[in-house]
Parts: sequence; structure tokens; C-alpha cells
Amino acid sequence: MRAREVQLSEPALLRPPQIRELADAIGLRPSKGRGQNFIVDPNSIRRIVRIAECGNTDHIVEIGPGLGSLTLGLVATGAHVTAIEIDAALANQLPETIAQYAPDQKHQLHVIHADAMHLAATDVPVSPAAPNKLVANLPYNVSVPVLLHILETFKTIESGLVMVQSEVAHRLVAEPGSRIYGVPSLKARWYADSVLAGDVSRTVFWPAPNVDSSLVSWRRRQERGPAALRERVFALVDAAFAQRRKGLRAALASYFGSAGAAERRLSSAGIEPGTRGEQLGIDDFIALARTVADR
Repeated sequence: MRAREVQLSEPALLRPPQIRELADAIGLRPSKGRGQNFIVDPNSIRRIVRIAECGNTDHIVEIGPGLGSLTLGLVATGAHVTAIEIDAALANQLPETIAQYAPDQKHQLHVIHADAMHLAATDVPVSPAAPNKLVANLPYNVSVPVLLHILETFKTIESGLVMVQSEVAHRLVAEPGSRIYGVPSLKARWYADSVLAGDVSRTVFWPAPNVDSSLVSWRRRQERGPAALRERVFALVDAAFAQRRKGLRAALASYFGSAGAAERRLSSAGIEPGTRGEQLGIDDFIALARTVADR
């Protein structure tokens, strides 16, 4: 897709000196446990906002805004932003940072002090519109669970751009047959079609992480089925990849009660029993899950 050009206000984008000043002001020492690596490069912010195609009609959910580098870039487009921050000091500081660096945009920001993994759809305001986009620098240690939770919880979010560890990004977009294709690939594909949108050097962060990052762009696809079907699909995916090297007849024996029962279910779904989980697409797992309803 062709990205919309977005004009950002240069003075509103934080640079390393401002990042350090803000951190010092609240006595912040970045936590490795919470994946606190803050973007300090304005060019990276411009790039993220451009690829995400943010504009003044968007209501963006941002997870882990930190010191506000990306938040400033988002509100500069005219978008409304709901920022979810687990760290109380950062959550309290963020509105002040926006008021200081982008006073004309401060009314566009709503901050929620919460763990994104426990966020409910009712926690996010739907005025002036329901959230329609996710843009976030996700903490490395919980990036996949958070992404899946947001996709499941906020049905109105149609597209997004997330920054994650490069290894995770490649797993999210991997295709069947790849050695890195697995549980994240399939579960993310239940909700959306994803593509790699570029790499991000570790040098644009403070403190610099020990790994590089990548951007994953995704767009929600048509609902695949009800929650009960999703739960069965996810359970089958977990079981299939718990013993990745085994054929599905053996890998799913415990799930179905026996190897023979697994073979019958697989055959009923049109899947060769000796096939391994990494060879199946999401539609194959859906077909298999549909045979479970009458077991």
C-alpha cells in the first residue's frame, strides 16, 4: 500500500538530550525487565508514522509510550492517541511532556496507567471515534502476547505497525514450511495478514538493546469464526508445536485421546496424518478444529 505523506513538527520530536532530561526529571532508570528501550532518533519516528499511515481521522492505541518520543510523532499528525503505560512515573509524566513539546496537541492524548495484557475494550474511550489503529514499540519480553491480546480485545482496530525484536518479527510473518514458522505465525494469522516493514538498528534506542528490531505491518482480515472455534484452533496449534518434530498423528495423540483418534480426525479434515504442524496453514488448523465440535 502507498503510505500517506505526513508532516511532523520538527521541534516536537525528542532527541537524546531531551530524553535524558525527562528521565532525570522523574528519576528513571530504564528497566530491562519491562523492556524499557526508548527511541531517541527523530528520523525513526518519522519513518514509523509514515509507514503506519497515521492521520487526523485515526484513533491510535499506543502500548508502552515510555518518555513520549513516538507519542509526539503520532499526535503531530492530528490523530487522537490512547497511550497505555504500565509504569506509573512514565504515565504521569507523559501528559506533561506532550503539553510542553506539543501544546496544541495535548487535547489529543489520553493516558491509561495499566498493564496492556489486562486491558479491556471498555477501558479505551470511543470518543471522538473508536480506536482503529495500533502503533507501538512493544516490550520485547511480552510482544507476542500483547499483540494477540490487543487483536482479540479491540475488534475496531483494523491495522497497525509494531516494532518488535527482529527474530520475533520474522516468526510473525513466516510462511508454512519455514523452520521459524510456528505458534506466533499461526495465531497472528487468525486475526491479520502481516508483512515485514523494515529493520530498526539498536543504535536508535537509549539504552541500546542487545538485539536489532524490525517493524511488522498488519491489516485485520475478515473474522474467521467465533471465539469457541478460535480457542480450539489455538489449542491444536499449541499441541502440534509442543512436539514440533513429530508428525501430527503422534503430536496430537494426547489432545484427541489416542494416536488412532488423532489419525481419524486428521483424515476427516483432509490432512495426511504424518504431516508435521509446520507444514499446515491456518486454514488447515481451522478445518481440523471444526472436526472437534462433535467429538
